Amino acid sequence: MVGSWRALSVRKIFKRKDAHSDILSRFFSVAGASAPRVQQLVTKPETERKKGNMNLATLKELYVEELRDLYNAENQLIKALPKMAKGASSDELKEAFEKHLEQTKAHVQRLEQVFEELGEKTKGKTCQAMKGLIEEGSEVLKADGEDSVLDAAIIVAAQKVEHYEIASYGSVRTFAQLLGQDKSAELLQQTLDEESEANELLNKLAEDIVNPEALMEPELASASSGR
Repeated sequence: MVGSWRALSVRKIFKRKDAHSDILSRFFSVAGASAPRVQQLVTKPETERKKGNMNLATLKELYVEELRDLYNAENQLIKALPKMAKGASSDELKEAFEKHLEQTKAHVQRLEQVFEELGEKTKGKTCQAMKGLIEEGSEVLKADGEDSVLDAAIIVAAQKVEHYEIASYGSVRTFAQLLGQDKSAELLQQTLDEESEANELLNKLAEDIVNPEALMEPELASASSGR
């Protein structure tokens, strides 16, 4: 009985809907217009992605995306390092940037070897993080101030770049190991070691030379103006 009652209730509901639809059709027909259609809501599959979004369905896809990000970052850095070397006042800092420029060129070559092992192309990625870091460094190079203070600011900008690269290379090295890309993992580890060494060199230059001189700048400036 319950089942029959439910079936009867459902039929009544649909009859009411059909009657309501018929009334609407007649109304719009009299008014000289067509009845509006009720749009159906179509749910897109979860796997469908918006145009332009990267596909990260597997660890390998993430690995390749991060490698492309790094490849673009390193090429941006190759263009930026000569400007940083030129803007530095400390001879030791200039030398550090010139040395890292040559290392960075080698980093690009290593990444190309990694892409070759994967059978993937390097194209199609702009590293927005590196772009922003370089733009921030460019603002420092345009600033006015005392030489040692500006050198300290340049080191800050350079270390932000190094920290970004250390984090990125550490991640892709680990992904390479997990994916069984042993040769690539070794190449990426070499670059990671060099990025860490470059960061330590900047630390040493800041602590031993640049920061102490920057700290003394007000006293030196005051002494010069008092003469």
